[in-house]
Amino acid sequence: MKLNKFNKTKILVIAGLTRNPLPIVKHLLTMFMGWRVKPAMTVWSIILFFSLGTFPAHSEEQATDLNVRELILDHVGDGYGWHITTFGHTPISIPLPIIVKGRESGWQVFSSAKFHHGHESYKGFSIAKGGDYKGKIVETLASGEEVRPWDFSLTKNAFALVLSSIVLIILILFCANWYKKRQGKPEEASPGGFIAFVEMVIMSVVDGVIKPCIGKNYKRYTPYLLTVFFFIIFNNLLGLIPIFPGGANVTGNIAVTCILALFTFVIVNIYGTKEYWKEIFWPDVPTWLKIPLPIMPAIELVGVFTKPFALMIRLFANILAGHAIVLGLTCMIFLTVSLGAAMNTGMSVLSIVMTIFIDCVELLVAYIQAYVFTMLSAVFIGLSQVEPHHVKN
Repeated sequence: MKLNKFNKTKILVIAGLTRNPLPIVKHLLTMFMGWRVKPAMTVWSIILFFSLGTFPAHSEEQATDLNVRELILDHVGDGYGWHITTFGHTPISIPLPIIVKGRESGWQVFSSAKFHHGHESYKGFSIAKGGDYKGKIVETLASGEEVRPWDFSLTKNAFALVLSSIVLIILILFCANWYKKRQGKPEEASPGGFIAFVEMVIMSVVDGVIKPCIGKNYKRYTPYLLTVFFFIIFNNLLGLIPIFPGGANVTGNIAVTCILALFTFVIVNIYGTKEYWKEIFWPDVPTWLKIPLPIMPAIELVGVFTKPFALMIRLFANILAGHAIVLGLTCMIFLTVSLGAAMNTGMSVLSIVMTIFIDCVELLVAYIQAYVFTMLSAVFIGLSQVEPHHVKN
Protein backbone atom coordinates (compact mmCIF):
# COMPACT_ATOMS: atom_id res chain seq x y z
CA MET A 1 0.00 0.00 0.00
CA LYS A 2 1.34 3.42 -0.97
CA LEU A 3 1.47 6.15 1.64
CA ASN A 4 0.34 9.64 0.76
CA LYS A 5 1.98 12.75 2.21
CA PHE A 6 -0.40 12.96 5.16
CA ASN A 7 0.16 9.35 6.22
CA LYS A 8 3.92 9.69 5.88
CA THR A 9 3.84 12.82 8.03
CA LYS A 10 1.62 11.10 10.59
CA ILE A 11 4.06 8.18 10.90
CA LEU A 12 7.02 10.54 11.16
CA VAL A 13 5.33 12.58 13.92
CA ILE A 14 4.73 9.41 15.92
CA ALA A 15 8.34 8.38 15.34
CA GLY A 16 9.52 11.77 16.53
CA LEU A 17 7.49 11.60 19.70
CA THR A 18 9.09 8.23 20.48
CA ARG A 19 12.56 9.87 20.69
CA ASN A 20 13.62 9.42 17.05
CA PRO A 21 13.57 13.06 15.97
CA LEU A 22 15.84 13.25 12.93
CA PRO A 23 13.40 11.93 10.26
CA ILE A 24 10.47 14.07 11.41
CA VAL A 25 12.54 17.24 11.67
CA LYS A 26 13.87 17.00 8.12
CA HIS A 27 10.56 15.90 6.62
CA LEU A 28 8.36 18.47 8.34
CA LEU A 29 10.63 21.42 7.68
CA THR A 30 10.94 20.45 4.02
CA MET A 31 7.28 19.57 3.40
CA PHE A 32 5.41 22.25 5.35
CA MET A 33 7.80 25.17 5.27
CA GLY A 34 9.82 24.60 2.12
CA TRP A 35 13.09 25.05 4.02
CA ARG A 36 16.33 23.50 2.97
CA VAL A 37 17.35 21.77 6.16
CA LYS A 38 20.75 22.93 7.31
CA PRO A 39 22.84 21.19 9.97
CA ALA A 40 22.39 24.04 12.47
CA MET A 41 18.57 23.93 12.17
CA THR A 42 18.59 20.15 12.51
CA VAL A 43 20.72 20.37 15.67
CA TRP A 44 18.35 22.94 17.27
CA SER A 45 15.36 20.81 16.34
CA ILE A 46 16.95 17.65 17.76
CA ILE A 47 17.61 19.51 21.02
CA LEU A 48 13.93 20.48 21.07
CA PHE A 49 12.81 16.88 20.62
CA PHE A 50 15.19 15.56 23.24
CA SER A 51 13.81 18.19 25.60
CA LEU A 52 10.51 16.32 25.29
CA GLY A 53 12.28 13.59 27.20
CA THR A 54 11.99 15.72 30.30
CA PHE A 55 8.22 15.26 30.16
CA PRO A 56 6.75 12.06 31.55
CA ALA A 57 5.17 9.72 29.00
CA HIS A 58 1.36 9.89 29.03
CA SER A 59 -1.09 7.44 27.55
CA GLU A 60 -4.28 8.59 25.86
CA GLU A 61 -6.20 8.18 29.14
CA GLN A 62 -3.56 9.99 31.19
CA ALA A 63 -3.17 12.88 28.73
CA THR A 64 -6.57 14.30 29.62
CA ASP A 65 -5.47 14.41 33.28
CA LEU A 66 -2.24 16.29 32.55
CA ASN A 67 -2.02 19.30 34.85
CA VAL A 68 -0.28 21.84 32.63
CA ARG A 69 -0.09 24.52 35.32
CA GLU A 70 1.57 22.18 37.81
CA LEU A 71 3.94 20.80 35.18
CA ILE A 72 5.08 24.28 34.10
CA LEU A 73 5.56 25.46 37.69
CA ASP A 74 7.55 22.31 38.43
CA HIS A 75 9.89 22.90 35.47
CA VAL A 76 10.48 26.63 36.08
CA GLY A 77 10.76 26.23 39.84
CA ASP A 78 13.75 25.27 41.95
CA GLY A 79 14.60 21.78 43.19
CA TYR A 80 17.00 19.71 45.26
CA GLY A 81 18.22 17.72 42.25
CA TRP A 82 18.95 18.46 38.60
CA HIS A 83 16.51 16.42 36.53
CA ILE A 84 17.99 15.43 33.16
CA THR A 85 15.38 13.21 31.51
CA THR A 86 13.12 10.22 32.09
CA PHE A 87 13.53 6.85 30.39
CA GLY A 88 10.28 4.95 30.77
CA HIS A 89 9.47 5.36 34.45
CA THR A 90 13.09 5.88 35.53
CA PRO A 91 14.07 9.53 36.13
CA ILE A 92 17.70 10.45 35.45
CA SER A 93 18.98 13.33 37.57
CA ILE A 94 22.10 14.78 39.22
CA PRO A 95 21.88 14.67 43.04
CA LEU A 96 22.89 17.81 44.93
CA PRO A 97 24.14 18.24 48.51
CA ILE A 98 21.55 18.73 51.25
CA ILE A 99 22.71 20.84 54.21
CA VAL A 100 20.10 21.32 56.93
CA LYS A 101 19.90 22.01 60.67
CA GLY A 102 16.87 20.38 62.27
CA ARG A 103 15.27 21.07 65.62
CA GLU A 104 15.81 17.54 66.90
CA SER A 105 18.49 16.01 64.69
CA GLY A 106 20.84 19.00 64.45
CA TRP A 107 23.15 19.48 61.49
CA GLN A 108 22.82 16.95 58.68
CA VAL A 109 24.71 16.75 55.37
CA PHE A 110 23.72 14.16 52.76
CA SER A 111 22.90 13.72 49.09
CA SER A 112 19.49 14.54 47.67
CA ALA A 113 19.52 11.03 46.16
CA LYS A 114 18.51 9.80 49.63
CA PHE A 115 15.05 11.24 48.99
CA HIS A 116 14.64 9.01 45.89
CA HIS A 117 13.13 11.86 43.85
CA GLY A 118 10.95 13.00 46.74
CA HIS A 119 9.29 9.64 47.41
CA GLU A 120 11.11 8.75 50.64
CA SER A 121 12.31 10.43 53.84
CA TYR A 122 15.80 10.33 55.33
CA LYS A 123 16.71 10.88 58.99
CA GLY A 124 13.40 12.57 59.61
CA PHE A 125 13.70 14.92 56.63
CA SER A 126 11.55 14.77 53.51
CA ILE A 127 10.31 16.92 50.63
CA ALA A 128 6.79 18.19 51.30
CA LYS A 129 4.25 17.14 48.67
CA GLY A 130 1.66 19.77 49.58
CA GLY A 131 0.73 22.57 51.91
CA ASP A 132 2.65 25.77 52.61
CA TYR A 133 6.01 24.03 52.29
CA LYS A 134 5.33 22.18 49.04
CA GLY A 135 8.59 21.29 47.28
CA LYS A 136 10.67 22.31 50.32
CA ILE A 137 12.50 20.15 52.84
CA VAL A 138 10.58 19.62 56.06
CA GLU A 139 11.48 17.87 59.31
CA THR A 140 8.99 15.54 60.95
CA LEU A 141 9.21 15.91 64.73
CA ALA A 142 8.52 13.14 67.24
CA SER A 143 5.07 14.65 67.76
CA GLY A 144 4.32 14.24 64.04
CA GLU A 145 4.45 17.97 63.32
CA GLU A 146 6.18 19.07 60.12
CA VAL A 147 8.44 22.11 60.47
CA ARG A 148 10.96 23.84 58.25
CA PRO A 149 14.60 23.30 59.27
CA TRP A 150 17.41 25.77 58.63
CA ASP A 151 18.03 24.97 54.97
CA PHE A 152 21.43 25.74 53.38
CA SER A 153 21.16 23.16 50.61
CA LEU A 154 22.65 23.67 47.17
CA THR A 155 19.55 23.71 44.97
CA LYS A 156 19.34 23.46 41.20
CA ASN A 157 19.28 27.22 40.64
CA ALA A 158 22.08 27.80 43.15
CA PHE A 159 24.23 25.14 41.48
CA ALA A 160 23.48 26.62 38.04
CA LEU A 161 24.37 30.07 39.38
CA VAL A 162 27.76 28.86 40.62
CA LEU A 163 28.42 26.89 37.44
CA SER A 164 27.53 29.73 35.09
CA SER A 165 29.55 32.23 37.14
CA ILE A 166 32.66 30.02 36.98
CA VAL A 167 32.33 29.55 33.22
CA LEU A 168 31.72 33.28 32.69
CA ILE A 169 34.76 34.24 34.79
CA ILE A 170 36.94 31.81 32.81
CA LEU A 171 35.76 33.25 29.49
CA ILE A 172 36.32 36.88 30.55
CA LEU A 173 39.76 36.11 32.04
CA PHE A 174 40.67 34.33 28.81
CA CYS A 175 39.87 37.50 26.85
CA ALA A 176 41.70 39.71 29.36
CA ASN A 177 44.76 37.45 29.21
CA TRP A 178 44.90 37.86 25.44
CA TYR A 179 45.26 41.64 25.81
CA LYS A 180 47.74 41.29 28.66
CA LYS A 181 50.07 39.14 26.56
CA ARG A 182 49.99 41.60 23.66
CA GLN A 183 50.81 44.79 25.51
CA GLY A 184 53.49 46.69 23.61
CA LYS A 185 52.87 44.67 20.43
CA PRO A 186 50.78 46.96 18.22
CA GLU A 187 51.14 44.65 15.22
CA GLU A 188 49.23 41.95 17.13
CA ALA A 189 46.75 44.26 18.84
CA SER A 190 43.76 43.34 16.67
CA PRO A 191 41.86 40.37 18.09
CA GLY A 192 39.82 37.93 16.09
CA GLY A 193 37.12 35.35 16.56
CA PHE A 194 35.52 35.09 19.99
CA ILE A 195 37.71 37.78 21.56
CA ALA A 196 36.80 40.25 18.82
CA PHE A 197 33.12 39.49 19.37
CA VAL A 198 33.42 40.11 23.13
CA GLU A 199 35.29 43.37 22.47
CA MET A 200 32.56 44.51 20.09
CA VAL A 201 29.84 43.79 22.68
CA ILE A 202 31.77 45.56 25.45
CA MET A 203 32.42 48.65 23.33
CA SER A 204 28.79 48.83 22.20
CA VAL A 205 27.57 48.71 25.82
CA VAL A 206 30.15 51.21 27.08
CA ASP A 207 29.84 53.70 24.20
CA GLY A 208 26.12 53.27 23.58
CA VAL A 209 24.76 52.91 27.11
CA ILE A 210 27.13 53.62 29.99
CA LYS A 211 28.86 56.79 28.75
CA PRO A 212 25.70 58.65 27.58
CA CYS A 213 23.66 57.69 30.66
CA ILE A 214 26.18 58.36 33.43
CA GLY A 215 28.42 61.08 32.04
CA LYS A 216 31.95 61.99 33.07
CA ASN A 217 32.08 59.56 36.03
CA TYR A 218 31.19 56.55 33.87
CA LYS A 219 34.52 54.71 34.48
CA ARG A 220 33.71 54.28 38.17
CA TYR A 221 30.58 52.26 37.43
CA THR A 222 31.58 50.51 34.19
CA PRO A 223 32.90 47.30 35.87
CA TYR A 224 29.64 46.76 37.75
CA LEU A 225 27.40 47.44 34.74
CA LEU A 226 29.41 45.20 32.42
CA THR A 227 29.36 42.44 35.04
CA VAL A 228 25.57 42.71 35.31
CA PHE A 229 25.16 42.70 31.52
CA PHE A 230 27.26 39.59 30.90
CA PHE A 231 25.83 37.77 33.93
CA ILE A 232 22.25 38.29 32.74
CA ILE A 233 22.78 37.52 29.06
CA PHE A 234 24.89 34.42 29.79
CA ASN A 235 22.31 32.96 32.19
CA ASN A 236 19.47 33.91 29.83
CA LEU A 237 21.11 31.99 26.96
CA LEU A 238 22.05 29.06 29.19
CA GLY A 239 18.44 28.81 30.36
CA LEU A 240 17.26 28.28 26.77
CA ILE A 241 19.23 25.06 26.42
CA PRO A 242 16.88 22.28 27.55
CA ILE A 243 19.62 19.78 28.45
CA PHE A 244 22.33 19.88 31.11
CA PRO A 245 24.13 22.19 31.88
CA GLY A 246 21.32 24.41 30.62
CA GLY A 247 17.67 24.47 31.52
CA ALA A 248 17.91 26.16 34.92
CA ASN A 249 15.66 29.15 35.46
CA VAL A 250 18.27 31.44 37.08
CA THR A 251 17.22 34.86 35.78
CA GLY A 252 13.58 33.79 35.98
CA ASN A 253 13.99 33.36 39.73
CA ILE A 254 12.77 36.42 41.61
CA ALA A 255 15.40 35.97 44.35
CA VAL A 256 18.20 36.42 41.78
CA THR A 257 16.61 39.45 40.10
CA CYS A 258 15.90 40.93 43.55
CA ILE A 259 19.60 40.79 44.48
CA LEU A 260 20.63 42.32 41.14
CA ALA A 261 18.14 45.16 41.64
CA LEU A 262 19.33 45.57 45.22
CA PHE A 263 22.91 46.08 44.02
CA THR A 264 21.75 48.90 41.74
CA PHE A 265 19.64 50.37 44.56
CA VAL A 266 22.63 50.46 46.95
CA ILE A 267 24.99 51.98 44.38
CA VAL A 268 22.47 54.66 43.39
CA ASN A 269 21.70 55.75 46.93
CA ILE A 270 25.11 55.31 48.56
CA TYR A 271 27.02 57.19 45.87
CA GLY A 272 24.31 59.73 45.11
CA THR A 273 25.35 63.39 45.33
CA LYS A 274 23.97 65.98 47.77
CA GLU A 275 22.02 67.54 44.93
CA TYR A 276 20.37 64.16 44.26
CA TRP A 277 19.08 63.95 47.84
CA LYS A 278 18.09 67.62 47.77
CA GLU A 279 15.89 66.97 44.73
CA ILE A 280 14.18 64.16 46.63
CA PHE A 281 13.42 65.91 49.93
CA TRP A 282 13.24 69.49 48.66
CA PRO A 283 12.54 69.40 44.90
CA ASP A 284 12.41 72.52 42.76
CA VAL A 285 8.61 72.86 42.72
CA PRO A 286 6.15 75.42 44.16
CA THR A 287 6.36 75.62 47.95
CA TRP A 288 2.72 74.62 48.47
CA LEU A 289 3.61 71.17 47.03
CA LYS A 290 6.21 70.72 49.79
CA ILE A 291 4.66 72.28 52.88
CA PRO A 292 2.53 71.89 54.92
CA LEU A 293 1.89 68.54 53.18
CA PRO A 294 5.09 67.06 51.62
CA ILE A 295 3.34 65.84 48.48
CA MET A 296 6.27 65.97 46.06
CA PRO A 297 8.91 64.75 48.55
CA ALA A 298 6.67 61.75 49.29
CA ILE A 299 6.31 60.99 45.57
CA GLU A 300 10.08 61.31 45.03
CA LEU A 301 10.78 59.06 48.02
CA VAL A 302 8.42 56.40 46.70
CA GLY A 303 10.26 56.61 43.37
CA VAL A 304 13.51 55.68 45.12
CA PHE A 305 12.03 52.24 45.87
CA THR A 306 9.89 51.73 42.76
CA LYS A 307 12.88 52.02 40.43
CA PRO A 308 14.70 48.90 41.69
CA PHE A 309 11.33 47.13 42.06
CA ALA A 310 10.68 47.74 38.35
CA LEU A 311 14.13 46.35 37.51
CA MET A 312 13.44 43.21 39.53
CA ILE A 313 9.95 42.49 38.14
CA ARG A 314 10.78 43.30 34.50
CA LEU A 315 13.62 40.78 34.24
CA PHE A 316 11.87 38.13 36.33
CA ALA A 317 8.54 38.32 34.48
CA ASN A 318 9.96 38.36 30.95
CA ILE A 319 12.28 35.40 31.42
CA LEU A 320 9.71 33.37 33.34
CA ALA A 321 7.05 34.08 30.71
CA GLY A 322 9.35 32.89 27.91
CA HIS A 323 9.98 29.55 29.63
CA ALA A 324 6.28 29.13 30.42
CA ILE A 325 5.25 29.74 26.79
CA VAL A 326 7.68 27.14 25.46
CA LEU A 327 6.53 24.57 28.01
CA GLY A 328 2.87 25.37 27.31
CA LEU A 329 3.32 24.89 23.57
CA THR A 330 5.07 21.57 24.15
CA CYS A 331 2.19 20.40 26.35
CA MET A 332 -0.16 20.84 23.39
CA ILE A 333 1.26 17.62 21.94
CA PHE A 334 0.14 15.59 24.95
CA LEU A 335 -3.15 17.41 25.56
CA THR A 336 -4.47 16.63 22.05
CA VAL A 337 -3.76 12.88 22.14
CA SER A 338 -7.36 12.09 23.05
CA LEU A 339 -8.73 14.19 20.15
CA GLY A 340 -7.69 11.71 17.49
CA ALA A 341 -4.69 11.08 15.29
CA ALA A 342 -5.45 13.83 12.77
CA MET A 343 -5.91 16.55 15.40
CA ASN A 344 -2.92 15.35 17.41
CA THR A 345 -0.74 15.33 14.29
CA GLY A 346 -1.76 18.85 13.29
CA MET A 347 -1.32 20.26 16.79
CA SER A 348 2.03 18.46 17.15
CA VAL A 349 3.31 20.09 13.97
CA LEU A 350 1.99 23.49 15.10
CA SER A 351 3.53 23.01 18.54
CA ILE A 352 6.95 22.14 17.10
CA VAL A 353 6.98 25.06 14.65
CA MET A 354 5.76 27.58 17.25
CA THR A 355 8.21 26.30 19.88
CA ILE A 356 11.15 26.74 17.49
CA PHE A 357 9.86 30.23 16.64
CA ILE A 358 9.49 31.21 20.31
CA ASP A 359 12.98 29.85 21.04
CA CYS A 360 14.36 32.11 18.31
CA VAL A 361 12.47 35.06 19.81
CA GLU A 362 13.87 34.15 23.23
CA LEU A 363 17.40 34.50 21.83
CA LEU A 364 16.56 38.12 21.05
CA VAL A 365 14.80 38.59 24.39
CA ALA A 366 17.89 37.25 26.21
CA TYR A 367 19.94 40.13 24.79
CA ILE A 368 17.19 42.75 25.12
CA GLN A 369 16.59 42.02 28.82
CA ALA A 370 20.30 42.20 29.64
CA TYR A 371 20.56 45.45 27.64
CA VAL A 372 17.48 47.01 29.27
CA PHE A 373 18.55 46.08 32.81
CA THR A 374 22.02 47.56 32.19
CA MET A 375 20.62 50.67 30.52
CA LEU A 376 18.09 51.40 33.30
CA SER A 377 20.73 50.80 35.98
CA ALA A 378 23.00 53.26 34.16
CA VAL A 379 20.15 55.78 33.89
CA PHE A 380 19.38 55.53 37.61
CA ILE A 381 23.06 55.88 38.48
CA GLY A 382 23.34 58.87 36.14
CA LEU A 383 20.35 60.55 37.77
CA SER A 384 22.01 60.15 41.17
CA GLN A 385 25.12 61.95 39.92
CA VAL A 386 23.29 65.23 39.36
CA GLU A 387 25.32 68.37 40.11
CA PRO A 388 24.27 71.86 41.27
CA HIS A 389 23.20 74.16 38.43
CA HIS A 390 26.15 76.53 38.89
CA VAL A 391 28.59 73.62 38.52
CA LYS A 392 26.85 72.50 35.32
CA ASN A 393 27.12 76.02 33.86
